[in-house]
Amino acid sequence: MRLAKKTTLLLSGFAAAAAAMAAGTGQAVAETGVARDWQLGFQEAATPTMVWIEEFHTLILWIITAIVLFVLALLIIVMVRFNANSNPVPSKTTHNTFVEVAWTLIPILILLVIAVPSFRLLYFDRIIPDADLTIKAIGNQWYWSYEYPDADSMTFDSLMVEDADLKEGQPRLLAVDNDVVVPVGKTVRVIVTATDVIHNWAIPAFGMKMDAIPGRLNEAWFRADKTGIFYGQCSELCGQRHAFMPIAVRVVSEADYAEWLEKAKQEFASAPAATQVARVAQ
Repeated sequence: MRLAKKTTLLLSGFAAAAAAMAAGTGQAVAETGVARDWQLGFQEAATPTMVWIEEFHTLILWIITAIVLFVLALLIIVMVRFNANSNPVPSKTTHNTFVEVAWTLIPILILLVIAVPSFRLLYFDRIIPDADLTIKAIGNQWYWSYEYPDADSMTFDSLMVEDADLKEGQPRLLAVDNDVVVPVGKTVRVIVTATDVIHNWAIPAFGMKMDAIPGRLNEAWFRADKTGIFYGQCSELCGQRHAFMPIAVRVVSEADYAEWLEKAKQEFASAPAATQVARVAQ
């Protein structure tokens, strides 16, 4: 009895500690938009597109689970009822109209259930609404350059922060020296291209992933519904330092965005591009 009580208290302590760790980790993820150790599922959604992706993923997961359990049940029935010992004289049935109609109609109905939300999601993601802000993301070997056409074509480079230069709270291999800054709740159109090879601009929390192809302009969009810093990486194998060209988008209030924009125009107008390029070669 005493042992059972101690065991219960110990398990309760572990459960409380795990819940506290999960709560703290969840808060950190919400604030920084990064993956966490032992994470199951997606990062917390920060845009309507990602919310729809999660809902569609959940629907597919339930359908797949039901199919797997159904097939498993059929296999067990076949092994138990129709093995050589239980059924020494096998059936010679060659046709069953009901079964043949069922195995044709049921997959069609399943595909229709999948197709409707799938097409809805594709339409929502690919039809770009009227944008409040446009950003041009340019992939280079191996860093990103950004242009704000609506802000006097302000341009800057964004390079990964090396391990020796990381500040407290900056995630390794994801932090950059110059974040992309956008206002919360605004529709942002992203024009994606590249100068050398194919790159890919991807932000998991935004549900956004778009190829950057030399000589071509691809378009995507997002609307972040919460503030914070959201990280991504180049998701196309683009060369030796492919793993070292992260993406950081800082979502702030409109007032903070206006203040940042005024400072950024002065800062990046006075920063020579040659200095930025030289840092890549080091």
